[in-house]
Amino acid sequence: MTDRALAVVRAGALTSVQDLGRPGHAHLGVPRSGALDPGALRLVNRLVGNPERAAVLETTFTGCAVRPRCAVTVAVGGAPCAVRVDGRAMAWGAPVRVAAGALLEVGAAVRGVRSYVAFAGGVAAEPVLGSRSTDLLSGLGPAPLVDGTVVPLGVPAGPPGRVDIPPPWPGPPSELVLRVRFGPRDDWFTESALRTFVSGDHRVSAASNRIGLRTDGTPLERAVLAELPSEGTVLGAVQVPPDGLPVVFLADHPTTGGYPVVAVVREADLAAAAQAVPGTPVRFVPVGGPGAASARRG
Repeated sequence: MTDRALAVVRAGALTSVQDLGRPGHAHLGVPRSGALDPGALRLVNRLVGNPERAAVLETTFTGCAVRPRCAVTVAVGGAPCAVRVDGRAMAWGAPVRVAAGALLEVGAAVRGVRSYVAFAGGVAAEPVLGSRSTDLLSGLGPAPLVDGTVVPLGVPAGPPGRVDIPPPWPGPPSELVLRVRFGPRDDWFTESALRTFVSGDHRVSAASNRIGLRTDGTPLERAVLAELPSEGTVLGAVQVPPDGLPVVFLADHPTTGGYPVVAVVREADLAAAAQAVPGTPVRFVPVGGPGAASARRG
């Protein structure tokens, strides 16, 4: 019987198994998790003939190297990077056939942060609550890959997608524009802080991860200094910890938190956050205009 699996030769900085996540379990304290750039995941799956929910590998900055134990069709997308098979340059953003035992190298991201590696048949890790995604906060799903890990692959569901023209891969943002709705705790901040929030010098921090995009810049001043009891948080919530620097909650975010949430980012804008490198300017754009928070207070 063909050994449908791959061996991890170089795991890279952080490579994990991701699909479209496990929504619907926040009441159990379980966040959605899943690919930070779901559009890239859907496209690489389509290129190899997988259903859009199939699990793939998500790499971070430095790529990875794997050795399939069976011949398999592979596609690499998301952050642009070099792709090599046994040392030979191969196409990025297109289906590539990799022979059994060949070394597939996914290089460091040239632009952006996270690349996605799809295999025909998908990564067949054991599902937890309906998803194969690695959740770094709760520990659900398969552990992040380490050198020597053997990853099972599923049976291909269909032929690779046709590529007559290059797919429309969005480029990493030169400025991260995040549309927000204020609340529920914008009234815990001064008017000056709210002006800083929508016009300040925010930048992506190197401390960002799958749990949250952290920012550097001018801290936001609190108007209410009391302790806030823990309350529910959602994907895209902009929480402000004691240092005053906003944190945008991403896929592995906690489902409750005790710091005030000044605003919530539209989910459609979060994929760009997955590819924003440290130092990228961040601009928060209120839905309804810069005066939206003040107008709400009457």
